[in-house]
Amino acid sequence: MASQEDSFPRGGTKKKVHPEKAPQQPIEHDNLFDIPTEEGSRKRKRNQEQAAKNKRPKAEKKESSKSEAEKYGILSIETLSEGMRLLGCVKEVNNLELVVSLPNGLWGYVQATNICDAYTKKLNEQVDLEEPLEDLAPLSRLFQPGMLVRCVVSSLNSASKKKSIKLSLNPKDVNKVLSPGALKPGMLLTGTVHSVEDHGYLVDIGVGGTKAFLPWQKDQEYVKQKNKGTKLHVGQYLNCLIEEVKGSGGSVHLSTIQSEVSAAVATEEQNWTLDNLLPGLVVKAQVQKVTPHGLTLSFLSSFTGLVDFMHLDSKKTGHYFQTQMVRACILEVYPRTKSVRLTLHSSFLQAGRPITRLCHHLIGAVLDDVPVQGFFAKAGATFRLKDGSLAYARTMHLSQTEKSFKPEKFKPGNMHKCRVIDFSPMDDMALLSLKKSIIEAPFLRYHDLHPGQIVKGRVFALRSYGMIVKVTEQIRGLVPTLHLADVQIRHPQKKYHVKDEVKCRVLTCDPENKKLLMTLKKTLVESSLPPLTSYKEAKPELQTHGFISSIKDFGCIVKFYNDVRGVVLKKELGAQPISAPEEVFYVGQVVKVTVLTSEPEEERMLLSFRLSSDKETDDPAQSQKKATVQIGQLVDVKVKKKTEKGLEVSILPDNIHALLPATHLSDNVTNSQLLCYWLQEGDILHKVLCLSHSDGHIVLCRKPALISAVESGQDPKVFSEFQPGMLLTGFVKSIKAYGVFVQFPSGLSGLAPKSVLSDKFVTTISDHFVEGQTVVAKVINVYEEKERMLLSLRLSDVSQEDTTVSSLTLLSQCLEELQGVRILMSSRDSVLTQTLAEMTPGLLVDLVVQDMSSDGSLMFSSGSVPGLVLRASRYHQGGKAVDPGQRTKAVVLHVDTLKSEVHVSLRRELVNRKAKQLKKDTEHRAVIEHLEKTFAIASLVETGQLVAFPVTSHLNDTFRFDSEKLQVGQRVSLIIKSTKPSDNGLFLAVESSVKKRTPILPSVEPEPAKEEPGVVSKPLEKPTLPIGEMVTGVVKSVKATHVVVTLENGLVGCIHASQILDAVPLGTQPTTKLKVGKPVTARVIGQRTLLTHKSLPISHPSSAQTVSELSIRPSELEKNIRNDPSTQSSSPTEKLKQYPPGQTVICFMRKFNVIKKWLEVEITSDIRGRIPQLLTSLSFKVLKHPEKKFKIGQALSATVVGPESSKGFLTLSLVGPHKLEEGEVAMGRVVKVIPKEGLQVLFPFGTVGKVSIFHLSDSYLEAPLEGFHPEKIVRCCVLSTKDPVLTLSLRQSRTNPRMKSKIEDPEVHSIKDIKEGQCLRGYVDAIKKLGVYFRISPTLVGRVKYCHVTKYFLSDRTLYQTYLPEGKLLLAKVLRVNRKQNLVYLSFLPKDTGKPDIFPESLGLPLRDQGKEMLSSQPKKKQKVEEEKEEDHGDPRTKQKKRQESETNLKEEECGEPKTKQKQKEQSQLHREPGTKQKQELQEPSVKQGEKLASKGKRKMPESEREQEKVNKKKKQNLSPEEDDSGVEVNYKEEKEKRLKQSKKKQPKPTEVPRLQLSSGFAWDVSLDMLAPAMPPREESSDSEEEEASQAMLKKKSKKDKELEKQQAEKELLRIEAALMDPSWQPETADDFDRLVLSSPNSSILWLQYMAFHLHATEIEKARAVAERALKSISFREEQEKLNVWVALMNLENMYGSKETLTKVFERAVQYCEPLKVFLQLADIYTKSEKYQAAEELYSRMLKRFRQEKTVWIKYGAFLLQRGQADASHRLLQRAFSCLPQKEHVDVISKFAQLEFHLGDAERAKAMFESTLSSYPKRTDVWSVYIDMIIKHGSQKEVRDIFERVVHLSLAPKRMKFFFKRYLDYEKQHGTAETVQAVKEKALSYVEAKSALTDS
Repeated sequence: MASQEDSFPRGGTKKKVHPEKAPQQPIEHDNLFDIPTEEGSRKRKRNQEQAAKNKRPKAEKKESSKSEAEKYGILSIETLSEGMRLLGCVKEVNNLELVVSLPNGLWGYVQATNICDAYTKKLNEQVDLEEPLEDLAPLSRLFQPGMLVRCVVSSLNSASKKKSIKLSLNPKDVNKVLSPGALKPGMLLTGTVHSVEDHGYLVDIGVGGTKAFLPWQKDQEYVKQKNKGTKLHVGQYLNCLIEEVKGSGGSVHLSTIQSEVSAAVATEEQNWTLDNLLPGLVVKAQVQKVTPHGLTLSFLSSFTGLVDFMHLDSKKTGHYFQTQMVRACILEVYPRTKSVRLTLHSSFLQAGRPITRLCHHLIGAVLDDVPVQGFFAKAGATFRLKDGSLAYARTMHLSQTEKSFKPEKFKPGNMHKCRVIDFSPMDDMALLSLKKSIIEAPFLRYHDLHPGQIVKGRVFALRSYGMIVKVTEQIRGLVPTLHLADVQIRHPQKKYHVKDEVKCRVLTCDPENKKLLMTLKKTLVESSLPPLTSYKEAKPELQTHGFISSIKDFGCIVKFYNDVRGVVLKKELGAQPISAPEEVFYVGQVVKVTVLTSEPEEERMLLSFRLSSDKETDDPAQSQKKATVQIGQLVDVKVKKKTEKGLEVSILPDNIHALLPATHLSDNVTNSQLLCYWLQEGDILHKVLCLSHSDGHIVLCRKPALISAVESGQDPKVFSEFQPGMLLTGFVKSIKAYGVFVQFPSGLSGLAPKSVLSDKFVTTISDHFVEGQTVVAKVINVYEEKERMLLSLRLSDVSQEDTTVSSLTLLSQCLEELQGVRILMSSRDSVLTQTLAEMTPGLLVDLVVQDMSSDGSLMFSSGSVPGLVLRASRYHQGGKAVDPGQRTKAVVLHVDTLKSEVHVSLRRELVNRKAKQLKKDTEHRAVIEHLEKTFAIASLVETGQLVAFPVTSHLNDTFRFDSEKLQVGQRVSLIIKSTKPSDNGLFLAVESSVKKRTPILPSVEPEPAKEEPGVVSKPLEKPTLPIGEMVTGVVKSVKATHVVVTLENGLVGCIHASQILDAVPLGTQPTTKLKVGKPVTARVIGQRTLLTHKSLPISHPSSAQTVSELSIRPSELEKNIRNDPSTQSSSPTEKLKQYPPGQTVICFMRKFNVIKKWLEVEITSDIRGRIPQLLTSLSFKVLKHPEKKFKIGQALSATVVGPESSKGFLTLSLVGPHKLEEGEVAMGRVVKVIPKEGLQVLFPFGTVGKVSIFHLSDSYLEAPLEGFHPEKIVRCCVLSTKDPVLTLSLRQSRTNPRMKSKIEDPEVHSIKDIKEGQCLRGYVDAIKKLGVYFRISPTLVGRVKYCHVTKYFLSDRTLYQTYLPEGKLLLAKVLRVNRKQNLVYLSFLPKDTGKPDIFPESLGLPLRDQGKEMLSSQPKKKQKVEEEKEEDHGDPRTKQKKRQESETNLKEEECGEPKTKQKQKEQSQLHREPGTKQKQELQEPSVKQGEKLASKGKRKMPESEREQEKVNKKKKQNLSPEEDDSGVEVNYKEEKEKRLKQSKKKQPKPTEVPRLQLSSGFAWDVSLDMLAPAMPPREESSDSEEEEASQAMLKKKSKKDKELEKQQAEKELLRIEAALMDPSWQPETADDFDRLVLSSPNSSILWLQYMAFHLHATEIEKARAVAERALKSISFREEQEKLNVWVALMNLENMYGSKETLTKVFERAVQYCEPLKVFLQLADIYTKSEKYQAAEELYSRMLKRFRQEKTVWIKYGAFLLQRGQADASHRLLQRAFSCLPQKEHVDVISKFAQLEFHLGDAERAKAMFESTLSSYPKRTDVWSVYIDMIIKHGSQKEVRDIFERVVHLSLAPKRMKFFFKRYLDYEKQHGTAETVQAVKEKALSYVEAKSALTDS
């Protein structure tokens, strides 16, 4: 039946609903996402089976209800199943996986191995080759976001609580439901490119037995549109249309033509079945049913499917009807139920078209009051956003927890606060969350994090490569090991624990790949400097923090945030030269750097560790490549492009790149801007000066003054050429607060101090000079040693020639440059630009009036040129009344080419000017018409002709006071200097004398050169009232601090709150006395402007737009203000001085400034004050909300603290004078909480104080700093003012003594306040060797000896750290006070304090009395010595004497009777209580230290045996000491260790344990069958003997037994001591080795011998365990020792382990040791064990990883020669040359030649040496090696020949002496007397020849 149903599906016609089912319809469709599993075609079957279902048992009904819920539920991870086919949309493309959006807000992941089989094969090939394949395209090329894909659920992984959906795009999985016979033309399939063939592509469509081919002509359109013109790659995903089917489906032809694919529709002829129906197919469907939740469709005549509300077309929602025909796309097909889901979204109805909307603009936004659209059980809820679109929230996101979910809150229309967390492209809906944790989360996605941002998180896991930090549920970041702290820590697990909260800073964030790197370096996290996150932010002189990422020979590489990095060259590493940076700095070190230069385009940056911001001289940086252009050379350049710095040009004819700064285009600053604006790409500039080489770039200059100086030779090249008195031309390099740095053409610079910048007083340097300005400087002083000089820029120092000549020269140069600008403008294409270029001063134009601007100037239009602006100021309107549209004539005065404005004049004198021949040097009167910065344009009074004359007389003449400035309309006297007008249309002239200037004519209104802000030129519209006059008026309005009055004559007056009453009651508002409309009589006391609100002096009653200040105070109305001396004029500063500190004033509240935290008050109308918040009250309630206590306008009585005359206000206080003296109580603000120390408090005016934890309260607290935080206000009492930082107290007994509060913990100022027997509370300060240090006051620390800490005996000192942490509050009793030495001895014992013991009884610790019996006498004596040493701080001789006596006593007791007695006591104690906890405590430490490996197996005795053993007393007495295994080893372990240490000290040096030399080694190549089993220890007892001995110990021993045990113990001690003292003693047992390694844990030799001991006993696992112990025990500083153990462990695994175990050990060793050494050692191990194949593979890996290390090449060469592979060795040498730096080539050749001598061909070795020495004849080291090799492998003739060659070389005498000496030694050993004499004669002749050369 099943097969028949598949082939002939039922249904087709619409069935009527059975009447029995009618009532159940609402229940069926109650779920929004109801999926009818048995659609229309299956309803008949359900009706027939209904009766059978009702008869099923309850259990079966429950199961069926569950299955129904599963069938009808929303698409979720629970409803998914493996093999389910879905349509998805690619959302993200990562390196190795795709993130795919699925319907209903789900996400899936496709791994790179699930694309297709061909792509997986390519990936495997790439992994095997370890090199990237050219024909393997990355996923980013194969897939693009938005692409629709057909996928199959491959697996559902449950990771913790969350499940992840893994998908597959492999056509074999997607299309496995198809068979070759089912393939029909017109079908739309998906496939991937399998291979590229000659005429097309083989496509993998996943149908077994079918080959699919895509011809070239069918993919051209796809390649052009989708693939950007490139050919298809293997693995590329395609939507294909079947065009032709051959051979019953054995072969198909495909097409990817987009128009055909988009129009493809599934039809009935294609014979689709429910089994092979594929997602993504577009079908024609008919609406069967319309519900509020979606539609039921029928398609392909027999199938039905569901469209939920999410996938309805938003434009047609609500307009669907039955029998309507629609186009739909299949979304998913359920494999078990064969139910189908479809979508009507238009974006899915054209196959192959990607989805364009992949993101939502509101992601991350928190939305308030979002209404519910609908709620659906077990599915979620929909919401309607403000833009009308729907959003969806799953049930899990509707509440914080499952228990807190309440469905009744989600009725339609209910409002909720939510956050947009994502966007589902498949549903075209935003996804919401109502979880409070998500709404309040600072970060939602990786996109919300930015480099440099500070984030908080919790430790998630600790790994070997770093720490994983959980920022949010969705965001996790990695803190690399390098960034766990400022310094590298070896054991991060000791500092950080899982779930610890940490504060990090983001280093890099890659949202696409979801990678987040952070740092925990405290300096970086807490840095206040700006983080550097891009190269564009790196401006010169910027200071910031970074960390050293690598150290090179040339300097350090410093890394910042977002992978920004820069280089610090050697010269910038510090003030002093650093030759070896690796010895001073380390990788990971946090450093503070200054940016020198930055090139954002090149991503390069130069940094400096020298943080001096004022570098007076900077040597010009050398260019990176040699250029033919020399400094001072004149060149022609061509403009390439404009930048912010100026013009980038190329020097002709070689096109050398250079920079022409904008400020260097002209001597005139204004003209420089014009030239830079109008010069364009391709313009050529002639005669440009090469100024310097800066940072590898050539800097040019076009300043005529500098070029003239260079041509005339007035530019000293070196510092010695500068002489005082010289006049030099330069330019302003930089401006500082103390002066100006001037640079000259040679690159040298000097400083012009502020005092010699000008003959006028210099207030602000920038008012006089700007950077880049040309100046003339006079050398004052030269400091040749420091290469510094002082300059003067004063005109009186630099001006030599007549100012007329210099000023005229500057004017001519300026006008020539302006004319050059006009020429540039005329060559441009713009009509406006050409028109501006044609307009010259004096040109008469016909204009039309257009409009009048706000400043009164007229605007004209020329009509023909759009955009042309012509302007005539009020002065130049000539008093004419013109109307818009009126035509008039005007004269051009000046053309502003930068603003494209033309200044014209309508004045009759200029329009009707007379043309007259002017004579040179004649004087004329003129009127100024226009002013520029460096020149002015005037008209001659007689003729109206326009003349230009200079305003400045010198390059340094740049500043004028306001009284010296010229004004438009002013008359001057000019001397004509040119008889004809210049190209600009102007005559040239100079001013004859400043004294001949006349004021502006009164008939016209003057016009300043540049109007200053705030200057009002309007005449007064209304008159002002005289001071002192009585006026009447009516109250217009009442404000909080003033009252506005309308006077009789229409003027406005103002009455301040201080001018209403003579005696103002505090707390009242005087302005409330007056009501609106009430008539008042007042006296005028001043004037106030409307603009500034400041009272005017009484002596200046007339001012513009003023308001009269009035007073209605009775005292003010009675007196005569005109005769009152108090009304005399005074400045604001003088008024403030009338209020001295301490004076009480009445002020009126104006407002409370929340940001600045002060009250703003008014004393009078023109005097204001500020009251800091801390000075408003001593009440915390008032300080918390001062705005509630003080109302606006309220009268307050305040005390003047001090005037701020510079800021124009008084500082006041409401709590009296602000004096921070001893005993004073004041309010402060906490600025810092210092853990375990106290608080730092800030007072007003910047005073800082410190509060100790002992002064926070009268009663100490366990957490004293809890409740304190920055910005908290506290009441403090000043204890001391001796130091700059005040000493404060917050004790209530100090701050509020009236309260008389109970003082539980009195203050302790010094040791005098302490008495013996007194009980005091305090805090644990530290735990040290001598005891517990206990702080009882800020300055006093007492000591508690360990015997006075607890009544228990502790063998484990770590318990002190646990139960006595630093800062713990405890009660202690004073035992003894040593006031001379300032020592206090305390006790924590319960008998002294009355408190419980520090350690709880639950620990089961033994009492100290019992513990003392188990201690030896030696520690007691040592403790006594330590006590004497500590207490005796007096005479050093006494201290030394006591120490000697103590040491003598110790030595006597070690060898005499007392020690034996003590040992007997310990032994008897152990025999007395063998089964107690005390014995277990003593045995545990030995087990921890490694005794477990050698200890014997012991079992606990049952009670029956224990009772039976009591009878056998004699048996115990007869046991020998060797047989008694009851704990002697534990007893004497500590004593043995001490004796071992002493014996090692007494032994001579030759017998010390070696560190690196193995005296008696062992063979690693011993096989397992050669190893003998370990012999059992000789003292091992049987089980019965152990039981008898342990039970006998329970019985009381007789006196005779005790004596016998004493003798046996003494014998055993003597035997152990003799063995330890024997220098030839060798360890024989594991215990012996354990003792040795405990005494010398860093000796790798001992550990290797220990391993060999176990290997000889065939105990491989124990040998491994010993190696692991060694690696943990050896200090991290002993790198070589650790490496020895690693090598031994690798040897062990090579011989007795497997390949996998050896690989694991090797990988671990590489992580912990220097990798190169580990690789080389493993290669040697392989070679010695004859594993040559493994060795060759390892060497190949080394050549890739360490290709820059010559050692690797040499070792590999030796390996090849040993194997007889000479040719391979020769090829290896050639490869080495291409990889190694050139400086290493000679050494490598020398080493390979030596290897050839030893292992290869000697003749080849000689040839190699000869070739090298011919190229490097002076390499004496190579000669020396060559000689050694010839002596060893050659004949005597060859040796003498090479010596003869060497002694005839031209080398230094010292080296020649070396070779002569070697020659002589050789002849003495192998030659005769004649040959020896011959060598001596040759040496003598060499010396004589050298002497002759020296004498000549």
